[in-house]
Amino acid sequence: MRYVFFEKLLLGAAAFFSAAVLPLSLVFGAGNSHAAQWRPPAKKSANEPPSKQAVVQLGIDVLSGLDFAPIKGKRVGLLTNPAGVNSRGASTVQILKNAKNVKLTALFGPEHGIYGDEKAEVPVDDKIDPRTGLPVYSLYGKYRKPTKKMLENIDALVVDLQDVGSRSYTYVSCMLLCMEACFEAGREVVVLDRPNPLGGLKVGGPMLDMEFKSYVGMFPAPYVHGLTVGEIASMAKGTKGWLEIPESARKAGKLKIIKMSGWKRSMQWPQTGLKWVPTSPAIPTYAAAVGYSLTGLGCQIGGFRHGYGTEYPFRFLTYRGKSAAEICKRLRAKQIRGLGFGLMKNKAGETGVYVSVDDFQKMRPAELSFHLMTLACEYSGGNPFAKANKNDALLYNKHVGSKSWWREITVKGAAANVPLYCAMWEVESKSFQEKSKNFWLYK
Repeated sequence: MRYVFFEKLLLGAAAFFSAAVLPLSLVFGAGNSHAAQWRPPAKKSANEPPSKQAVVQLGIDVLSGLDFAPIKGKRVGLLTNPAGVNSRGASTVQILKNAKNVKLTALFGPEHGIYGDEKAEVPVDDKIDPRTGLPVYSLYGKYRKPTKKMLENIDALVVDLQDVGSRSYTYVSCMLLCMEACFEAGREVVVLDRPNPLGGLKVGGPMLDMEFKSYVGMFPAPYVHGLTVGEIASMAKGTKGWLEIPESARKAGKLKIIKMSGWKRSMQWPQTGLKWVPTSPAIPTYAAAVGYSLTGLGCQIGGFRHGYGTEYPFRFLTYRGKSAAEICKRLRAKQIRGLGFGLMKNKAGETGVYVSVDDFQKMRPAELSFHLMTLACEYSGGNPFAKANKNDALLYNKHVGSKSWWREITVKGAAANVPLYCAMWEVESKSFQEKSKNFWLYK
């Protein structure tokens, strides 16, 4: 039995961060006059110095280095979760709470809550945070969009959320709804930018047909979008139709992006030198974040499991009634670009197929998921997609986002033309990327 090892992470020793002193100034991103950005301070802040291991200063590091000038004297709300930390691992909640010239007045929690201890897809109630005594408004309960009452005691909403680079992850949706509410209420939005774990050059997978717009896909982008949260916010502010608010509110809306320093589009997460903090219970590691882009769509319908609940989430494939050796043989025969497949046992003693990334540059995001769908049709002896009930079909389409693919898989089943669709999506993704360059904040 052949086992595969984890692909090597690029965690070599990172250089200490240093730069020349720059004055505090307001600048604009290339090609985008819609979102103001504060130029990162060049010298290390005595307030919250970056990690000695990190080569990237996060938005919260930069804000601290500016002595919080962009939000000085303002009543501030904070939308965040456990991954909202600086490069040393200090919580953004505590950093803003302890800042002398900032008045933190409210917390806002996305799916899983501000401390990440709430279950997925389970509504979360408002509460009082026992650590700070501040009200916590849940944006994954009765309301997904902040109400006027929630915003009445703030002047600015600071957003510090770590995305994973795939469209169906809900934190970006939460941010976009907050932008709508704040722009309508005349409140400023300040986004503390963070790396896209997959880097800023990788795009791919189906574009979202806007008839499937939902909380697991709120903007017309390929499944892997290649943008940071700050860039998505800038694009939403600067593009008609992304926000469902009057044009006058979108144009008048106040958005400020606190850029990172040291991040380049070519960087995947290991190259940042930053420690990975679980973004949600399902994504405890960087390997899981990559896996989410590979298999996250492929197990919605059909019977494949992708390892969620094991120590290899989104990387460990099994199918009831089929041996791991059989699955591995079939996947290898498909010669899926940039990926490798090998047998592996999890701690429970179950043998599955571990998905390795052998060549990140050649890998096409989400391609594996669509091969899993056609293979599931073959294994099931029928077409589980054509037989799916209305609710399952709708949820699937909200995630995948392609009406034409839904017709293809429901009509043709195992014979659906995955290579043709992947080639088409590759062209569409590159077209999206060209348009998004007007809102890039990093090279």
